[in-house]
Amino acid sequence: MELIEFLLDFLKDPLTVIQGLIQEYDNLIYFILFLVVFVETGFVVMPLLPGDSMLFAIGVISATTGQLSMTIIIPLLIIAALCGDNLNYFIGNKFGVYIKRREKILFLKKEYITQTEQFFEKNGGKAVIMARFIPIIRTIAPFVAGAGSMQYYKYIMYCITGAVVWVTSITFLGYFLGQVPWVKENFEKVVLSIILISILPIIIKIIKTQKLRKSL
Repeated sequence: MELIEFLLDFLKDPLTVIQGLIQEYDNLIYFILFLVVFVETGFVVMPLLPGDSMLFAIGVISATTGQLSMTIIIPLLIIAALCGDNLNYFIGNKFGVYIKRREKILFLKKEYITQTEQFFEKNGGKAVIMARFIPIIRTIAPFVAGAGSMQYYKYIMYCITGAVVWVTSITFLGYFLGQVPWVKENFEKVVLSIILISILPIIIKIIKTQKLRKSL
């Protein structure tokens, strides 16, 4: 129960949670943030962890307090994302058939995998990069790539590109916008906006699917 409450707080207000962790653990925060990104991208059964909003919050903290170093955190989280993605790819490669047979494992629902497979069919290899910016799908995408027919040498090129673009773009966005007074005063609204923008493709997909079902 405490873990669930912590995750909900992290999703809702990553800025406050990260600042609290810094006060409690000091430089160990780098390992903690590495672990969060690694678990989100590396364990297909754990898609409900903060991603975009956490990166944005890291940028804000770096800009406003200097408690996190951009020169350390950016390469560190790129490595975390790559390690997680590769683990997830090989999990999909080895256990994809078994996991896809289950209706639900922890936070992972079978429909999430189905939607991600459709996303791959529509967008091809570039889906690995695009998925980085979509919650849940970014966790499942490496698994689907491994469970499907995407060869590793092809996957890893998209994987590296996606990790670099995702971490750098959102963290630097937080870094520069974090210096704007309105952003600092309305951070929860900004985080909510980031989450809504991130899940917008999923919402659009659900609406289109429902309309298609009604028309049949």
